[in-house]
Amino acid sequence: MADASTAPATEPDSTSTLEVPSGLVAGIEEFKEAHDGASAVIEYVGRKGARIVLVGEDGSWGDQFAPATDVAREACNLAGVSILSSWEREISDRMRGGSKLLRAMRRSVFAR
Repeated sequence: MADASTAPATEPDSTSTLEVPSGLVAGIEEFKEAHDGASAVIEYVGRKGARIVLVGEDGSWGDQFAPATDVAREACNLAGVSILSSWEREISDRMRGGSKLLRAMRRSVFAR
């Protein structure tokens, strides 16, 4: 169920001038198909770009990196994955991974 914090995936904008790596879009699509759909949260990581955290409908999660947040958003749109504006209880509760997930999250340091 979509709410105000969910940006629905849109059709690709033919006037877009962003260069989105095809491998990035393919990776997001592959994750979405393998996990019966997906939602994404995009996190800015400073000069490194943006981290796209994908959470599948089955609770699996993974991530992809993009050179910038606008590229990350466009890649998700092209792949047909909805983008959430922040970490919400619904998506956090869906994630599974136990101690492996916690260790991975502890290693992540994000510049805001």
